[in-house]
Amino acid sequence: MQIKSLMTKRVVSVDMDDTLATIKGIFEHMYFHHVLVIEKGKLLGVISDRDLFKALSPNLGQASENEHDTATLKKRVHQIMTRKPITVRGDNDVYDAIALFNQHSISCLPVLDEDQKVIGILTWRDILRALEARQKRKLSSQQ
Repeated sequence: MQIKSLMTKRVVSVDMDDTLATIKGIFEHMYFHHVLVIEKGKLLGVISDRDLFKALSPNLGQASENEHDTATLKKRVHQIMTRKPITVRGDNDVYDAIALFNQHSISCLPVLDEDQKVIGILTWRDILRALEARQKRKLSSQQ
């Protein structure tokens, strides 16, 4: 299976100078766990919901919240993003992606075309979803 048949094509991206409040809002209203940092069409980094969780004060939204806690929302994307993320091409095989997930303990792979432009994102959930669909098709054809 090629990655382009499994990847999520709808990619949400942010700029390096966006605030963590922006990222927090994206994660609170969308059902995914990674945003890409793209400027001028070039992939610069990735931020996961775990990266955001580590960067924000645990006191946000609590009775003990103070100015220092809310100031963490003003940090910028470039301060917490993973730079130079590991990427794949759309025509790579899914097993190439699985090897990268396992070798680097990562949970998403930006998918680039031959011009290094982002065309999608692949997560281990995309792979599991495809395997489940394949198994269901196999079982239904046996009945």
